[in-house]
Amino acid sequence: MWKLFLVVFWSVFLAELGDKTQVATFLFATQNPVHKYLVFLGAFSALVVSTLLVVLLGSKVAGLLPMKVIRILSSLGFIAIGIFILLRELNVFRSLFP
Repeated sequence: MWKLFLVVFWSVFLAELGDKTQVATFLFATQNPVHKYLVFLGAFSALVVSTLLVVLLGSKVAGLLPMKVIRILSSLGFIAIGIFILLRELNVFRSLFP
């Protein structure tokens, strides 16, 4: 049980490190140094609620679809995002939408 907790903790911690959410929270804290605990509480609460929603959704999807299908769909989603970013950086969309 603790192994799962630690794997999830470090995965999320490292994925969120330097994320735009942290940058926004940093900026809120610099603008409101007196209310730094309210900034922390707001950011913490938002992360807890959004994570709870994703966990609940993920557990529902896991009950509806086989894990192999979920992995394939996830892989295709990441590939599609990668292709979109590559095409955007190569300015391909500019020629499609003048």
